Amino acid sequence: MSKYIFVTGGVVSSLGKGVTASAIGALIKAGKYSVNMMKIDPYLNVDAGTMRPYEHGEVFICDDGTETDLDLGNYERFLQIKTTKDSAITTGRVYLKVIESERRGEYLGQTVQVIPHITDEIKRRIRAFDKHNSDICIIELGGTVGDIESVPFIEAIRQFALEEGQENVMFIHLTLIPMVAGGEHKTKPSQHSVKTLMSEGIHPDMLVCRSQEAISDDIKDKLALFCNVKKESVISLPDAEYSIYEIPLTLQQEKVLERIEDRLDLPLKKADVSPWKTIVKNIKESTETIDIAFVGKYLQLSDAYKSVVEAFDHAGYNHKHKINLCNVDPEALEQNDKTVLDLLAKADGIFVPGGFGTRGINGKIAALAYGRINKIPTFGICLGLQCMVIEYARNILKLDADSVEFTPNTPNPVIEMLSNLKNIKELGGTMRLGAYTTNFEAKSHIAKIYGTATISERHRHRFEVNPTYTEQLEKAGLIISGRGPSNLVESVELVDHPWYIGVQYHPEFLSSPLKAHPLFDSFVKTIIDIKNK
Repeated sequence: MSKYIFVTGGVVSSLGKGVTASAIGALIKAGKYSVNMMKIDPYLNVDAGTMRPYEHGEVFICDDGTETDLDLGNYERFLQIKTTKDSAITTGRVYLKVIESERRGEYLGQTVQVIPHITDEIKRRIRAFDKHNSDICIIELGGTVGDIESVPFIEAIRQFALEEGQENVMFIHLTLIPMVAGGEHKTKPSQHSVKTLMSEGIHPDMLVCRSQEAISDDIKDKLALFCNVKKESVISLPDAEYSIYEIPLTLQQEKVLERIEDRLDLPLKKADVSPWKTIVKNIKESTETIDIAFVGKYLQLSDAYKSVVEAFDHAGYNHKHKINLCNVDPEALEQNDKTVLDLLAKADGIFVPGGFGTRGINGKIAALAYGRINKIPTFGICLGLQCMVIEYARNILKLDADSVEFTPNTPNPVIEMLSNLKNIKELGGTMRLGAYTTNFEAKSHIAKIYGTATISERHRHRFEVNPTYTEQLEKAGLIISGRGPSNLVESVELVDHPWYIGVQYHPEFLSSPLKAHPLFDSFVKTIIDIKNK
């Protein structure tokens, strides 16, 4: 029978609840337990697919095509698990299911209410999501305790603990210990947060205390007394000095696994955290830096490209180099802004991420042309690949070319909408989503990087390279090195270039600190080798 750990948050949002829950999961897994994770998001959207990056950061894609919260990316990176549509609950998804059931008459004339119908559906999803009978399931509840939209979920997990038995369910509450002028830690916000949680019927078994600096034993004593939690279950989690990948080691020092084992009546096991120690050692020894021009439109919003940033860091750690992603504004490139042009000229590599919309497109195309002409290692993902094709068609084939996304009536639509999407009006969940197979040309650069001719990667796009133009592009030197189902173009590259590759899929979603993705790793290694020469 699985044991369940529910992770809630208090005082303020953005405490790093997803990272903390993931690090707890990584520590438990290091103790040779099987672990699975789920995210509850109390917003009315059915999924994260239609949200702007400014609202909720990147949209993370699962193998099965589910568009979900970026925290599932943390789960996969820390635990090297594969999440699915069942790994995420939203208010919208729960209410949609209940309303559809009511319309079909499945409630046999009952008045449909939040309790028991909504809470029952939440509990059903929690019980159903883990298909592998994992030893421990960790469920993160998004938002902050006291939020009105979280009330049905708090009530559902209260009922869940009662039904499953207290010995099988544990509550961990992440809270903030602010430091005021004079360097004094204050516990009052945490006391109020725990009081709010207890008023809703849940008593935390462990407090994980976020702070700038480690909290003292006196603070732990005070929190234990006023929050009615054992002192040894008051955990200090200060800001990481180097990286979030230090957190499993911090939690081990605080004996978190032992506290969980004691609370859930599990056998004592020693966690093997040596892989995490190696990662942190590599990070600390990363003294050299490489500069990569990051030509994306959400410049100051790292969460919009969360998985990409992490994937570059993973590759950097692998080679003991710091990756400096230099934000290059594509709109400023379009205006020939000297500061931005200087950034591009000084970069060791150029990267164009995925995205949607026309803003900054010509700037991205200009950056790719610069990388192609000047033999600078250049990497494009999704929209990045499409911009590579447009750039080549314009500057080498001399065509008045564009994507139908940007210019619907372009005379040379080298990028067109996927044929099965042309009559679909709805936006949510209608793209080409999830894992698809790609077959590479045997002698291609990308096949050598992967070390195999066939791979599976995750997708999220509406547009594709127009097959009408692939023969012209290849004759002119742009190699179509990978193709997917229905002969869709999945990768392009140049032969007479140190590293110039574009892929239609999103390799960043399969990168982990424990195993850097081969494309990011090869890109970074090539840059380092060129610098060393």
